[in-house]
Amino acid sequence: MDFASTEEREEPGHGALAGLKVLDLSRVLAGPYCAQMLADHGADVTKVEPPAGDETRGWGPPFVAPGTSAYYQNLNRAKKNIVVDLSLPAGREILDTLLRDTDVLVENFKAGTLAKWGYPNEELRRRFPALVHCRVTGFGTDGPLGGQPGYDAVLQAYGGLMSVNGEPDGPPLRVGVPVVDQVTGILAFSGILLALHERHRSGLGQLVDCTLLDTAVSLLHPHSASWLAGGAVPRRTGSAHPTIAPYDSFTAADGPVFIAVGNDRQFAALTDVLGVPGLADDPRFRTNPDRVRHQGELRAALEEPVAAHPRAELAALLTARGV
Repeated sequence: MDFASTEEREEPGHGALAGLKVLDLSRVLAGPYCAQMLADHGADVTKVEPPAGDETRGWGPPFVAPGTSAYYQNLNRAKKNIVVDLSLPAGREILDTLLRDTDVLVENFKAGTLAKWGYPNEELRRRFPALVHCRVTGFGTDGPLGGQPGYDAVLQAYGGLMSVNGEPDGPPLRVGVPVVDQVTGILAFSGILLALHERHRSGLGQLVDCTLLDTAVSLLHPHSASWLAGGAVPRRTGSAHPTIAPYDSFTAADGPVFIAVGNDRQFAALTDVLGVPGLADDPRFRTNPDRVRHQGELRAALEEPVAAHPRAELAALLTARGV
């Protein structure tokens, strides 16, 4: 039985990954996002869904077709779709047949599921030595949290991202997009490409092991670096940056505008455009470390000059000066 959900699927054969055969056993976001990128670059991707389907099919409205949410379609739009019940022996026979012609396997089952069905990683290595096996999990397969399920928001909370997102006097906030899932998908995509590159030399596949927790922790830069280097406990700064100033949202004459100053030359240009060139020579603001230490005073000095300009005018003036 096929799910009719990929009517706009382009035929494989074009792109850098043309000819690559991918089997996508994953569901929800990180795994499908990775497999979608492989398909976007020409790989021939077959998505295998359980009889109930990928749960994101119901994550709507909106729906692009009955049983197919926009959420699902955007992650699976260029894939073939088949339904296989892998919990049954007949389903695993189908999987065996598919794996014989597969270059890349992407899956995000709970730890131990594939092994229970007769496919521990060592068995995959033995039977399909050229296979690149990409495994996506929430917390990995071992350690105190190994095998625990993970969703994006849970990892944003557990991994520390929510603790640095929000206003200084407000509660921790979830980032408004599933950034942990999406970046995990990108890292999985990168790992697969590295494994394929190595396979050209050795002829052997690899296990590409990706976890949402690893991704969440890796996204904590620069807060993690600041803590490791100086013990600085991360804090919420709203739209402001913890180590660059000014790098924040201001209120112009007709609404909010974000101003990003990455170096002292840009700061001098900003103060010149705003008609307050003396700020660039103020000892409190002469260098970026000075400006970071006096962020409150700096913001107070810039608010009125920024508010005197409409956004479009200010953007044009600053862009012309390289800000």
